[in-house]
Amino acid sequence: MRRTILLTASCLLALAGCSSGPSYNETVKNCQNALAKQYKADGKGKPSECNEVKKDDYDALVLDAALGDLGWTDSDGNFDKNKMLDSVTETP
Repeated sequence: MRRTILLTASCLLALAGCSSGPSYNETVKNCQNALAKQYKADGKGKPSECNEVKKDDYDALVLDAALGDLGWTDSDGNFDKNKMLDSVTETP
């Protein structure tokens, strides 16, 4: 009897884990990709992939996408002050 209960509980937990949606980290990554694509296409608004992302995280992702679109990030995706300064001091 005890074995049956444990087996049933294990199966239910496994099914619950399989049926859940993407993790929060996956949702954030999907949002990040959608924002990058949107910037390249000159799109506007909040992509639907970002609906489940927390406001503070979404704001940071928007800033990150904007900096990347402006070319102000290095090869690792980190803000590069020199690239920013070069872009704003260049003469047309």
